[in-house]
Amino acid sequence: MQSLTLESATEKTPGLVGRLVPRLHAKAFTGGLIVLTFIVVGILGPALAPYDPNKQELTAMTKPPQGIGSLHVLGTDNLGRDVLSRVIYGARVSLLVAFAVVFISGFVGISLGAISGYFGGKTDFLIQKLVEVVWAFPPLLLGITIMAFLGQGLFNLILALVVQRWIPYCRVVRGQALSLRTREFVVASRCLGARNAQIILRHILPNVIQTSLVIGTFAMASAIIAEASLSFWVSGCHPKFPPGAPCSPTRAFISARRGGCRSFPVSASSSPCSALIFSATRSVTFSIRV
Repeated sequence: MQSLTLESATEKTPGLVGRLVPRLHAKAFTGGLIVLTFIVVGILGPALAPYDPNKQELTAMTKPPQGIGSLHVLGTDNLGRDVLSRVIYGARVSLLVAFAVVFISGFVGISLGAISGYFGGKTDFLIQKLVEVVWAFPPLLLGITIMAFLGQGLFNLILALVVQRWIPYCRVVRGQALSLRTREFVVASRCLGARNAQIILRHILPNVIQTSLVIGTFAMASAIIAEASLSFWVSGCHPKFPPGAPCSPTRAFISARRGGCRSFPVSASSSPCSALIFSATRSVTFSIRV
C-alpha cells in the first residue's frame, strides 16, 4: 500500500496537450491539415497564384485541365482566366467571409442569449419572439433578397449571412444561462452585491464559451457553403474578387462534355474548394467532441 501511495503521489498529471492528443484521431489530423493548407494558401495567395485572377486571355477560353507542369493546371473559364489563380484568390475571400460571419454572429448571438436567459420575463419573451420571426424565413432566400436590395459587395454579403446565423448561438446560450442563473456561485455573487453586468461577464459567459466554439466550427463551414451558393445565384462580392461574379452564365459549361472534364474549373472558380473545407472542419469537430 505504501508503494502504491508513493507511485500515485509522484505520478504527473497530464497537461492540456496530453489530454487533447488521445482525442485527436486520424480524421482530426486530416481535417486540420486541410484547413491549415487552405489558410496558408489564402495568406500567400499572391505569391502562389501563377496568373492574375482577373486577366482575360480570349485565345485560351474554356480550356480543360492540363495537368501539373502545364500553363493552366486547372484550365480556364469562359473568359480565358486561369482557374487555379482564381481558386487561390477566391480562398482568401471565402476564409475572410467565414471568419467575419462567425465572429459577428457569435458576438450577437451569445450576447442576446446570455441576456435573454439571465433576465427572463419580458426580456426573454421579446428576444425569443425576434428569434422566431427571423427564423421563419428560409436562410438562402433571405440572403438572396438582402443581396438583391442592397447590391453586391463584401459587407453586404457578410450582412446577408449574419442575419440568421446568430440564432443557434442565442438559443443554446439562452438554455445554458437559464440553468446557470440559479447556480450557487451566481446566487452568491448576487447576494454580495454584484451587478447584473458583472455576473453575466464573469460567471455566465465563461461557462458558455466552450459550446459556442463548437457551434462556431460548424458555422464557419456552412458560411463558406452559403457564400458559394449566393455567388451562384446572385453576385456575392464585387466582380473584382474572384468569387464575386455570378456563376449563372457558366451553367452551360457545367453540362458541356466537349474537351473532357470542363465542369470542374467552372464550379471550382465559384467556390474555392469549399466542400473540402466543409468536410475538414466537421471532421475536426466530430473528433474533438467524441
